[in-house]
Amino acid sequence: LAGCASTSNHTPVKTSYHAADTSRTVDLTHPPRDMWDRIRRGFAIPNLHSELVEEWTAYYASHPQSVYRMSERAGKYLYYIVEQLEERGLPSELALLPFVESAYNPTAYSRAKASGLWQFIPSTGLHYNLKQDTWRDLRRDPVASTNAALEYLTYLYDFQGDWYLALASYNWGEGAVKRAIERNAGQGLRTDYISLAMPDETRNYVPKLQAIKNIIANPDRYGITLPDI
Repeated sequence: LAGCASTSNHTPVKTSYHAADTSRTVDLTHPPRDMWDRIRRGFAIPNLHSELVEEWTAYYASHPQSVYRMSERAGKYLYYIVEQLEERGLPSELALLPFVESAYNPTAYSRAKASGLWQFIPSTGLHYNLKQDTWRDLRRDPVASTNAALEYLTYLYDFQGDWYLALASYNWGEGAVKRAIERNAGQGLRTDYISLAMPDETRNYVPKLQAIKNIIANPDRYGITLPDI
C-alpha cells in the first residue's frame, strides 16, 4: 500500500511514547453528541510526541479551510467506518487514516497507482478481493475498500504487535518494516517504531495521523471548526 507522498525531508526524531498519554475520563452515561465525539471516545492508540507531530499539527491548524473540506467529505463515510471499527474492536483513530491517505476523496489516485479512500495499490487490492477491471474498481467503493482496509490493518497489528509498526507497514509494507527491525536487532539497536530507519514518507506518516488526531480531539484549541456530522 502506498500512502500520500510527502515532500518533507525531515530526519528521524528520537523520542518516546507512552500508552498512559491517552488516559482520559469519558462520561459514558450520555450518548455521543456527534460522530466526532463518538470517534474521540474510541481513541486507543498511544499518543506520539515528537517534533514532526508538532510540525504537522501546526501545518494542518494553519489550513483550517482544507481541514474543514476534508472533514465535510468524511461525513459521507464516517458512520459506516466507525461502526465497522467498533464491531471489530479496533481503535477509532483508524477512522482518521483516510485524511492522511486520500484527504477522504474516494476517487484519489496516486503516482504509485494507489486508489480510493484507503489508497490500495492494485496488487494489495486484489489480495483483499477488491476487483479491478474495465467496468469497475472496488478500491473506489467506500464499503468494500473499508472492509478490506480494516482486514489488512488487523492483520498488520497481529503481525507487528504494535500500532505504530502496523501503520508504518500499511504505508511502507510489512516486509520492509520487518527488515528494518531485523537490521536494528542485528546491530544491537532498539527495534521500536521511533528507532527504525525509514523513508521520509513513512517517517512522516504516523506523525500526520497523530496531528489529525490532535485536532479532532480538541479543535477549539487549534481554531478549527468541524462540520456537524
